[in-house]
Amino acid sequence: MSPSAERLVACPGCRQHTPYSTTNPWRPFCSQRCRNADLGDWANERFRVPAEAPTDDNPHPPESH
Repeated sequence: MSPSAERLVACPGCRQHTPYSTTNPWRPFCSQRCRNADLGDWANERFRVPAEAPTDDNPHPPESH
């Protein structure tokens, strides 16, 4: 890849092609707006990482010292 060629990626927010390089301070997003919208979705639990619920094998939590 030549130094002048920038790698373009689809913004996770709006799917617009945007450069993935140090010249883009919001990478991989196209703008601060898309980055903040994504952060808000995580904060509002619209996105979740799948996980199994923990089992309650120990009904008494360990005591802290």
